[in-house]
Amino acid sequence: MLTEVDACLSFDTAGSVVRAHEIITDYAARSMPQDRALIKLAATWEGICAADILQAKGIDCNLTLLFLLVRAAACADAGVYLISPFVGRITDWHWKADSVDGYASDVDPGVRSVRRIFDYYNSSGIGTIVMGASFRNVAQIKALAGYDRLTIAPALLCELSQDTSELPHALRQEQVVEMEVREVGEARFRGEIKVDAMATENLAEGLRNFDADHRG
Repeated sequence: MLTEVDACLSFDTAGSVVRAHEIITDYAARSMPQDRALIKLAATWEGICAADILQAKGIDCNLTLLFLLVRAAACADAGVYLISPFVGRITDWHWKADSVDGYASDVDPGVRSVRRIFDYYNSSGIGTIVMGASFRNVAQIKALAGYDRLTIAPALLCELSQDTSELPHALRQEQVVEMEVREVGEARFRGEIKVDAMATENLAEGLRNFDADHRG
């Protein structure tokens, strides 16, 4: 059962931890074991710190609104169970910024960003599950065939079900990619995000949308 911590707590580590424990306690009262719960947090620095604390207590976390490799690396440092990089939202931002109608899958910014995370985790022996999400078309899904997990909208699943062509793995676990592995500190984390307009704007928009959904 995936349950989201209130978006308004995304920059509050202590508040996020308290809210997560409240969710787990609420589930326990309904006879649902902790190992079936998954706490969803935004991949802010504070959200990742909260996940670090929760994972140490055996509470699995899903980190979302994750638009840069540095966020994925920080999640891995925190021992996060699962991350959800948004392919489509990255592509949407670049479509608008570049004033184009689309990209071939091999140069699609969303696909390339999420492939880089896969390669980083795979080359570093990181066990965090990567679940690609927010796809805009079938080509993006095919370009990430072989990923740990994918969240696919019903319309795209229907389109895929009607496609009888071969679907080779675009990504492979045994593939070795040379990438520098460094522990992510707060200064590097905040610095890399601050200079990336796509990551900054997508995070802000995502938090606004999550907060609006929470408020109903």
